[in-house]
Amino acid sequence: MEAGTRPGLRICEGDCAVLKRDDVFKAVPVLRRRKIIFEKQWFYLDNAIGHIYGTTFEVTSGGNLQPKQEMEETTPETKEAGTDNRNIVDDGKSQKLTHDDIKALKDKGIKGQEIVQQLIENSTTFRDKTEFAQDKYIKKKKKKYEAVITIVRPSTRILSTMYYAREPGKINHLRYDTLAQMLTLGNIHAGNKMIVMETCAGLVLGAVMERMGGCGSIIQMYPGGGPVRAATSCFGFPKHFFNNLHEFPLSKVDSLLSGTFSTETLPSEPEDNALVEEESNGSIDEKQASIQETEEESTETAMESNQTEEQETMDINAEDIGFKENQGKENKENVREKQRKQQERRKKLIETAALLREKNADGLIVASKFHPTPLLLSLLEFVAPSRPFVVYCQYKEPLLECYTKLRERGGVINLKLSETWLRSYQVLPDRSHPKLTMSGGGGYLLSGITVVSDKSKCDSSNLEALKMEEPSSKKRKVQDLHC
Repeated sequence: MEAGTRPGLRICEGDCAVLKRDDVFKAVPVLRRRKIIFEKQWFYLDNAIGHIYGTTFEVTSGGNLQPKQEMEETTPETKEAGTDNRNIVDDGKSQKLTHDDIKALKDKGIKGQEIVQQLIENSTTFRDKTEFAQDKYIKKKKKKYEAVITIVRPSTRILSTMYYAREPGKINHLRYDTLAQMLTLGNIHAGNKMIVMETCAGLVLGAVMERMGGCGSIIQMYPGGGPVRAATSCFGFPKHFFNNLHEFPLSKVDSLLSGTFSTETLPSEPEDNALVEEESNGSIDEKQASIQETEEESTETAMESNQTEEQETMDINAEDIGFKENQGKENKENVREKQRKQQERRKKLIETAALLREKNADGLIVASKFHPTPLLLSLLEFVAPSRPFVVYCQYKEPLLECYTKLRERGGVINLKLSETWLRSYQVLPDRSHPKLTMSGGGGYLLSGITVVSDKSKCDSSNLEALKMEEPSSKKRKVQDLHC
């Protein structure tokens, strides 16, 4: 079987794909007859279905996509270039084509490559520019006039780059190189039992799921009413990846550690639902009784008037009764559905609590907007000895406090507080150099390894050491003074 025909490598309807244009990304679902707006261009993805991921398309008239055909570029020997740009004056008169001419070319349906070629031919200063300046000019015009997009498969690097460029606040300004270090320091691999606490729209959770490949189990700790997995859904994982994904609320961690955990504190819908059913049944009976009364009254008045009016009122009342009965059935079905979901939620919560009680997790990943110290100290209780943990924070000061608390508490070794640093380079012939703009900071990481420690022995030994050290230093000072 060829590589291009394997399942998963071709764009299918219902997939989650990423649109790419230069360094701009956007995640979209692949659906037919759905209008997509990306970089001031609108189009449909119907024609992209069936093509291989990584294919570059050109937007044609009507919003249709067509695979781009590469045109033969002129060889360096045939190019005419100047020696320098000192005599070129940017007075706005070097281009013969006006805006109206370019607009007319677009209206005729001429492709972007041909428009760029005509711009080059009608430029009076293009041949006087250096070869590097010509390449820069062509690249700039292609970006402006060529409606070209590339459809790629979502991955951790692509999605983290997309979120960091478009909405960094949603992922706590977590840069993709920092995320890569978190996965490495956390020793994420298939078969692990990981605990993940994050408020990065599900990006860290998706990265862990991608690295584990559907093998192993993940327990996601979440604040509030439920987990947020907007970025996780963009990965397009198959359904079996979610079979071993568990969730547990942070508000229940203290009760689980103290042994007082129970699901009774959850909102109990069965009792409420029973009341709802009784009330709904009672209201339906009352309404049906009132409807019957109105029927009798209407029939009496109809006898006095004529038979046509009687028939009309009977039809209307029959319709009302049918509508009320259907509404009552829908209410009962909604109540039963809520009860079923509530029972499933309780069952999953009990299963997750049983997994946490084992206290044998293979690692811990924390990347949240909350202060890391209380989170880490409580969640480390569920991690087995000799297992790594990683904590991300956008700022250094909270991690310094966490570092100090862990040193005082004990039970961890190899504590490291590090800052990630990234710099992009332009790599081109004879002009490779660092880019002028770079990221100011990618956050900080606190990592370490858990170990077994006897807290009582550690506390007593620390107290004895303090008692022995303080008097001895004072005695030395007194002896020195007498001498």
